[in-house]
Amino acid sequence: MWSMWYDILLQAVMILGSIFMFLWMHDIPKKLFTELHRRRNSSKYEAKRRFVVAAQFLSQARSASDRSLAASAVEEADRAIALDPSDAASHILKAMALHFQGFNASAIDSLDAALSPLAVKSLSDEEKADALFKRAELRIETTRLGNKGKKKNRGEEMVVDGHDEALAAAGAEEDLVEAVKLRPGNAKAWCRLGECRKAKGMMDAAKEAFEAALKADPESKAARDGLDRLISS
Repeated sequence: MWSMWYDILLQAVMILGSIFMFLWMHDIPKKLFTELHRRRNSSKYEAKRRFVVAAQFLSQARSASDRSLAASAVEEADRAIALDPSDAASHILKAMALHFQGFNASAIDSLDAALSPLAVKSLSDEEKADALFKRAELRIETTRLGNKGKKKNRGEEMVVDGHDEALAAAGAEEDLVEAVKLRPGNAKAWCRLGECRKAKGMMDAAKEAFEAALKADPESKAARDGLDRLISS
C-alpha cells in the first residue's frame, strides 16, 4: 500500500519537475513577470494621465464657476482611482471637485480614502497634514451648513450655536492635532484648532493654539482676532 503511494508521489514530482524545466528553458517565468510588470506600469501611467485630465477639468470649473466641469473632474478622478487606488492624490482631487459642487459628505468620504492605510503611504508628511486640515475644515463646514439650514427652516437667525460648534470641534480636533504635528508652520490649522478648543470650552488650550498660529505667521489676522475674542469673553 505504502509502496503504491510512494510510486504515485514520485511520478507526480517527476512530472512537476519536467514542467518546471520546460518553463524555465523557455524563459516563461521571466516573461510572465515582465508582462505583469509592464501592465502594472501601464495602469499607473494611465492613472496619472486621468489625474491630469481631472485636474484640468477642476481648474476650468473654478475659472468658469461651472459645476458640470467639476462633475467631469470627478468622473476622471474615479477612472484614475480604479486604475490605481493606492494613489492618494486622485482621492484628494476627487474630494476637491466634490466640495466645489457642494457635496461635502462625499468629499469627506474621498478624503477618508486618501488617508486610509492603502493610500496614505503615497503622501509626504506635508501632504498628509494638508489632507487632514482639509477634512477638518469640511467637517466643521458641514456641521455649520446643516445648522444654518435648520435655523432657516424655522425662520430664525442663521447663526451657529455653541452646541453645534462643539459637535463640529469634536470631529475635527483630532485631525487638526495630527495636522499641526506634521506641519507645525500651518498657521491656519493652528487657528482652526484654537476655534475648536474654544467651542469646547478649553480656553487655555485655545489660547496656546492661537499663540502657536502667531508664532507660525506673525501677520495672521485670524490668530490675533482669536486671541482678542478669548480675552473679551
